[in-house]
Amino acid sequence: MSKLKGLAKGLLVAATLSSSAVYAQETVVWWDFLAGGDGVRMKQMISDFNAAHEGKITIDATTLEWGVPFYSKVQTAAAVGEAPDVMTYHASRIPLAVKQGILQQITPSDWETMGLSEDDYAASTWDAVTVDGAQYAVPLDTHPIVLYYNKDILGEAGLLTEDGVPKGMNSREGFTNTLKALKDAGVQYPLGSVTADGNFMFRTIYSLMGQQDGELMTDGEFLAGDNAGKLENALAVLQEWTNEGLQSTYTDYPATVALFTSGEAAMMINGVWEVPTMVDAHKEGKLFEWGAVELPVIFDHAATYADSHAFAIPANKGEEMSAEKRQAVLEVMGWISKNSLFWATAGHIPAYGPVTASDEYKAMEPNATYSSLTDNMIFDPKTPLAGVAGPIFDVMSTYFVPALNGELEPEKAVEEIKYELNDMQ
Repeated sequence: MSKLKGLAKGLLVAATLSSSAVYAQETVVWWDFLAGGDGVRMKQMISDFNAAHEGKITIDATTLEWGVPFYSKVQTAAAVGEAPDVMTYHASRIPLAVKQGILQQITPSDWETMGLSEDDYAASTWDAVTVDGAQYAVPLDTHPIVLYYNKDILGEAGLLTEDGVPKGMNSREGFTNTLKALKDAGVQYPLGSVTADGNFMFRTIYSLMGQQDGELMTDGEFLAGDNAGKLENALAVLQEWTNEGLQSTYTDYPATVALFTSGEAAMMINGVWEVPTMVDAHKEGKLFEWGAVELPVIFDHAATYADSHAFAIPANKGEEMSAEKRQAVLEVMGWISKNSLFWATAGHIPAYGPVTASDEYKAMEPNATYSSLTDNMIFDPKTPLAGVAGPIFDVMSTYFVPALNGELEPEKAVEEIKYELNDMQ
């Protein structure tokens, strides 16, 4: 073969390889349930990922309706091999998904490929995506509830500490006295709570159970032993605040936010996902000085309910993911986890430890102030009946609303809840 022919052949091979590389780009089909501020931020992160991986990997994203519609669609799609390559998932829903067989395991090799490990996560967050010793998702964040407060109102009433947080945060008596002092100062609603929605209030009530080391499920039984009494204690505190006019009654979610942002409620218990609402309104000059801190310790020690947005890989029936596709999916989950500082602007606490340990995150307020609650987080019990929009929420919601609003005694509410929960099994 002449040198000229050899050169021509070499150029042809190079051109062929170059052409193959162009067509080797992987498209990762993505589903999420992220709306509002969450959706805006995730779309930006996806755009950033695509730009950083141009010519190699591109995310093709679709946003579906949050809650039951999302999870029903995933289950149906996985059963016929039409689920996405990767999707957002709530950690609380993982036990049910594993039972349904619709999630792939995230293997030790997968974690190594992503450059992530158990040491990068809080123990409770890692456990939340673990079933029978295996991991089924990659945590992106934790999104607990916190106490929002109006610094102007509390400051004028002399109810802020030297650190600028509400007084009385360390005991039931102390926090109740703060609420009473606000009422005496003429505040219409010392505390705004979503008392018309038992699904939401599960978060608060479960937190107060956790402050007593209470468990919703023990060895497969709901409210076993003295746990029923601990649930009753939690309900009794909240009912007391309602009966004494210290907490808003029959208030739905939008109304609760409106009470706080209008200044009618001095404090509010809500999710960290409302942080962008407050930040944006304050920047526009439409909101008072405000803050957000971990929930008050009403019982024995700090404890706060949390869930986690996570990434999961569907188990598509009859469809085996290629090695190249899985590599691309792992790159998506790993890259977004490691670049989740921007996600924190949605109020969430990034699950990836090096992000929350960074100077940039520590300068982010109020996130850095309440991120300490990571040490005190409690997640849903490990049962297919638990999780966002799950049966446990529905049962408890039925009795929480009348109990919270003073129309059903806590003891009776707990009795009915215990019976119905155990009857579901």
